[in-house]
Amino acid sequence: MKPFERENVDIGWCPGCGNFGILTLIRKVLDDLGAEGRSVVIVSGIGQAAKTPYYVDVNMFGVLHGRAVPVATAVKAANPELTVVAEGGDGDMYGEGGNHFLHAVRRNVDIVHIVHNNMIYGLTKGQASPTSQRGMETKVQVDGVGNEPFNPLAVALALRAGFVSRVNIGNPEHAKSVLRAAFLHRGYALVDIFQPCVTFNKINTFGWFKEHTYELDASHDTADPGAAMARAMESGPFPLGIFYRRETETFEERVRHGQRRPLYLATHDAAHIQALFDAY
Repeated sequence: MKPFERENVDIGWCPGCGNFGILTLIRKVLDDLGAEGRSVVIVSGIGQAAKTPYYVDVNMFGVLHGRAVPVATAVKAANPELTVVAEGGDGDMYGEGGNHFLHAVRRNVDIVHIVHNNMIYGLTKGQASPTSQRGMETKVQVDGVGNEPFNPLAVALALRAGFVSRVNIGNPEHAKSVLRAAFLHRGYALVDIFQPCVTFNKINTFGWFKEHTYELDASHDTADPGAAMARAMESGPFPLGIFYRRETETFEERVRHGQRRPLYLATHDAAHIQALFDAY
């Protein structure tokens, strides 16, 4: 058995799907960091990408479409000692879950937000997602996508996210170094992962992502929000790496001012429970 691999589980992805690489990536990073399965929680919504935690030997919580982030926020607030991940696809996180994405950034919740970005809805058979490129023809958008694609990195930066990054699963070593840094970051960390859907997106393939991306080099200042925003606005080609990084007070630290105990340590004493309600 490989570290963090579940026994006797059939993986429900198409052969060649980019999700396999992300699954391997998450397992390797958790192993490299010496994480214990009982101390990790992965929360996911609905979609092909959202199946990932079913294949990782950690705690998991499957929720409604687009609702992984608020549940991950609650888990982390209840027990700040856990390593908490919100994970799903570009439709799940930026479409149905877009509003939750915005407010997790604002709150600076100490979670790793992993988004499988294949620029298509895979589970529902190939309609355009929020990140589909303009002009892309699908079985639903037969005359081509008319909307501008959603730019999650620019939005996260505009809301002053503490860790903003993008990787290509076609370059696993680079992706591993960025995801590892995200897990070590204190506060909200966005990792947008380019991941081909080999069945329903014949445009944004492994080859396309390789040709249309480049890695940020050492000259990029990850402490400069202006430089980060300028890079985030690029799309021909797309930059990869850590765009911006800073640590500030987290959501969990703010709600615990006054030395209130985390919820998982709360007793069933009526007076203590009333004090918790009064404090919030």
